[in-house]
Amino acid sequence: MTADLGALRRVWGLVYRHLALYRRSPPRLIELMYWPILQMIVWGFMTTYLAGLQNNVASAAAGVLLGGVLLWEAALRSQMGFSISFLEEIWSRNLGHIFVSPLRPGELVAGLMAMSVLRTLVGVVPAIILAWLLYAFNVFNMGPAMVLFFAALILMGWAVALGCTSLILRYGAGAESLAWSVLFGIAPFAAVFYPVSTLPGWLQPVALALPAAHVFEGMRAALMEGRIAWGHLLAAYGLNALWLAAMGWLFMRQLQAARVRGALLNIGE
Repeated sequence: MTADLGALRRVWGLVYRHLALYRRSPPRLIELMYWPILQMIVWGFMTTYLAGLQNNVASAAAGVLLGGVLLWEAALRSQMGFSISFLEEIWSRNLGHIFVSPLRPGELVAGLMAMSVLRTLVGVVPAIILAWLLYAFNVFNMGPAMVLFFAALILMGWAVALGCTSLILRYGAGAESLAWSVLFGIAPFAAVFYPVSTLPGWLQPVALALPAAHVFEGMRAALMEGRIAWGHLLAAYGLNALWLAAMGWLFMRQLQAARVRGALLNIGE
């Protein structure tokens, strides 16, 4: 019990350090909300246009587009929240200090995951509220499955972020741009705005290996057919488990290698 409380205190210490940055810097908070709100507004005008065509199919498609934007932002904010919180430690020359403290690698990952969830909530919740106020789109119309969709995308974001931070540990500053760009490269294959069947046949297995593709197939089933596609949800969580296990192993391997090389003190230079 004492060990568990000690681990929680260490994780909270890391989270509190990052929260203090946002408490003292309102521009950081604004930046968290800026991109999700901007994306929602741009796509909201598109959905308003489609709904204005007065066609039931077009109206359903409009809801699917806006739902896709909001759900994809959860994956983006989750991945970036984890990766950028890690980069904050590098930019502030604090990574070496962290690893001479009692904080264990698993506790570091837990703290970064907690910051990822907080950053995702701060970024996505205002966009969800504005989508309801401005465009009368209620993401909760998907029912209880909506929570499962968001959670699956957050898990995928963590897996991708672990891969990004592993490459940063291996290659240093040369890999930092991955924190912003990697999920944008995955988006065309994640079936965010169109079904997997739209892709060429040879690309469809690639898409179905992504947890996000199953989430968005499930989202379309919920919005257009009013049903929960449990098969896609189970596939999404199964793939997330595989992704997290693989990326977690890679992260620990690269962290140990960075310790051996003495790279933790000069990474990013």
